[in-house]
Amino acid sequence: MYFTRLASVGLLIRLEKAVIPGGLTDLTMIPELQPTASVIRISPEMDVPITPRVRRLIDTAPFRRLAGVSQLGLVSLVYPGASHSRFEHSLGVYRNAIDVLKHLASDPRQPMLFGDRDASLLIVSALFHDLGHWPFCHLIEDLGLVDSARHEILARRLLVQSELAVLLKSDWDLDPENVADFLDPDPASSLDPVHSILRSILSGPIDIDKLDYLERDSLHAGVPYGRNFDRHRLVHSMCIDTKKNRIAISEKGRTAAEMMVFARYVMFSEVYWHHAVRSATAMLQRAVFELRRRSELVQSWIDMDDAAFKSSLLRSAFGTPSQDCTEGIFGSRRSLYKRIAQFDCFSEPQLHRSISSKTYPQLVELSGRLAQAISKQLDLKLAPNELLIDAPPAQCEVQFDLRVRHKTGEYRELFELSPVVQSLATRQFDEMVKRVRVFIHPKHRDSIRKANIPQLLEEILAGSC
Repeated sequence: MYFTRLASVGLLIRLEKAVIPGGLTDLTMIPELQPTASVIRISPEMDVPITPRVRRLIDTAPFRRLAGVSQLGLVSLVYPGASHSRFEHSLGVYRNAIDVLKHLASDPRQPMLFGDRDASLLIVSALFHDLGHWPFCHLIEDLGLVDSARHEILARRLLVQSELAVLLKSDWDLDPENVADFLDPDPASSLDPVHSILRSILSGPIDIDKLDYLERDSLHAGVPYGRNFDRHRLVHSMCIDTKKNRIAISEKGRTAAEMMVFARYVMFSEVYWHHAVRSATAMLQRAVFELRRRSELVQSWIDMDDAAFKSSLLRSAFGTPSQDCTEGIFGSRRSLYKRIAQFDCFSEPQLHRSISSKTYPQLVELSGRLAQAISKQLDLKLAPNELLIDAPPAQCEVQFDLRVRHKTGEYRELFELSPVVQSLATRQFDEMVKRVRVFIHPKHRDSIRKANIPQLLEEILAGSC
C-alpha cells in the first residue's frame, strides 16, 4: 500500500495495487467494473452484472432473507404493486455503485484515485446496506423501544458471525468488522478522506440508495413521481468536493438534483406518507407497543421475513385489545382505521408543533385522553385503542446539503442556488409532508362527525380538558 496526492487539489488518497499511467486506478483489478455475460435482470429493464464472488455473496442465507422482506412494507395495502423486496433494491444500489465508481475513476477533470480494496468496500456495502433490515423495522424503531434492536446491530452480527465473514475475507480481502464500521460509522470518530467520500456516495443527499429507491418504489407503486429526474445525468455530474471530502455535482447536474429533491418530496407526500399508509402504520405501531413487554417476542422478529412476522404478530395479538389492529392490516380482510382529522404546520402550526415533539408513549397517552374527551362530549363509549394519533418522529429527514462546482472550480451550496431546494429540502419538508393525523376505528367513523378534534386537542394540551 502507498499514498499519492492529487496535485491539483491537494487531496491525500490511499492507493493499493496497480495504477495505470495518468493516475487512474487500473479498473481491470476490479472484476465488477468489467463487462460480464452473467447478469440478473431487475426492473426497470436493468441488467445487474454478477461476478462469481458477488454471486457467492447474494446466494448466502443472510442475503437471501432479504427476498422475503418487502421494501415498502405497508405501502402495498394502498398500492398493491409495491411488493418488491429489499433483495431487488439492494441489487439496484449495487448497480448504482458500479456506475458511480466507473464515472469517478474516468472523470477527465478530476479523477478519483481509489484502491481496489476501497472500491470493493463500496461495492459490498452497496449490496449489504440493508442487510440487517427486518420486517417493518423502521416503523418499530420509531417507537423507541428499549428492547428493539436497531437494524444496524443485526447487520453487524450477520457480517461478523455468519458465512459472509468468510467470503469477505477470502474473496474480497476485507475485514468484516471494517465493513460493519463503514455501514454504521461511529459519530464520534472521523473517517479518512477516501472513506468519507465513499460514505457520501452510499449515504448522502444524492446517494446511490436514493437514486434506486425513488425510481424503483415509484415504478412498483404505479406512480410517476419518483421517476421524474434524470438519474443518468446526475450520476455523470458527480465530482469530488475535496474541501469537505464528499460527493458534489457539477453545474450540469443542478437541474437533475432539483428534480430529485422534488421527486422525493412528492413520493413522501403521495406514497410514503399517504394517509391510508399512515393509518396502517399507526395500527401496527400501537399493536407492537401494546405487546412490547414481551421482549422475547420483539427479539424474535429480527430474524424473520415478512410472512413469519405477520403470523407471529397475529398469534400474539389474538384475544388482546390489539387484535383489531393486527387483523385489520394482516388478516383476511383489510380494515384500516379512518382519518378524522389532520393538520400540518400551515393549517394548525401550534398544534402540529406540539404533537410532533412528543415521544410515542406520550402520543399513546394523548390519544387515550382524546378518546375520553370525545366519549364524554358525544356520550359515546370509545376504547383507548380505538383512537390513534400518528405524528412525525422527532428526528427530521436528512437535510439536502450538497455543493455545486462551477466551471471556474468554485463550489457553492445548492441551497443558495436553488429556490426548489430552499423550499423543499429544509425542515419545511417534514412540516409540510409529515402531517399529524387522528384515526378512528371504522365502526365509530359516523358517530364522531360532530367532534371538534383540534379544539379538544388544544384543550387537553392546555390542561383544561
